[in-house]
Amino acid sequence: MLSYSQRSTLCTNPTAKQLLYLMDSKQTNLCLAADVTTKAELLQLADQIGPEICVLKTHIDIVDDFDNDLIIQLQRLAEKHNFLIFEDRKFADIGSTVQKQYQNGIYHIADWAHITNAHSVAGPGIITGLKEIGLPKGRGLLLLAEMSPKGALTDASYAQKTVAMAEANTDFVIGFITQRKLSDNPCFINMTPGVKISQGGDDLGQQYNTPEKAISAGADVIIVGRGIIAASDPVAEAKKYRAEGWAQYVAKLSKS
Repeated sequence: MLSYSQRSTLCTNPTAKQLLYLMDSKQTNLCLAADVTTKAELLQLADQIGPEICVLKTHIDIVDDFDNDLIIQLQRLAEKHNFLIFEDRKFADIGSTVQKQYQNGIYHIADWAHITNAHSVAGPGIITGLKEIGLPKGRGLLLLAEMSPKGALTDASYAQKTVAMAEANTDFVIGFITQRKLSDNPCFINMTPGVKISQGGDDLGQQYNTPEKAISAGADVIIVGRGIIAASDPVAEAKKYRAEGWAQYVAKLSKS
């Protein structure tokens, strides 16, 4: 097993290189899913939790009072606290449409999000369309290979086809949203959502994995949302998740 820093030297995509190096130097593999609906909440979380994370994951289209100043401030906080921004857009359309969704509209995602993601159900054209916009800007794309909700249709065959699409686009695709390691390519970064220290689920079908189980299954980055945001002390909880995620990575590295 290679360390994050060793893997960073092997990658051609600048976002993949930057993220793996950042994770190693900052000693964190924690991504905060900042699924909040106001500008103030999002900026507060980014500032308070920023020191603990490698990635801030946003759903920019749920922010009720979105404006361009929000993006400017998020970029400043990303520089201040040394984290990348991942807009969890989950593109799922034909190439020409996703190009407009990625670059145009009111959000201009490609201009500020280091990372975004897409469903592979639309076929390789979706990667081509996004790549034409994102690659010149040095951005990276994650493909949704597996999802955490109960009953998700992303079975093993779907995941294998997703990996094949990624392998054909290693200059732009930097990894997967997945519950397990899917490829031996050291430049593919596996991000696992639905991570919570206490296992269980919610009444909408979400199923949670512990940091230990996620890392042992192949996660490079653990994505935590409500486990931190809903805590009485989000900063203290983020520190706990950061420490646990990093400890699991170090333990796994030492065994290899």
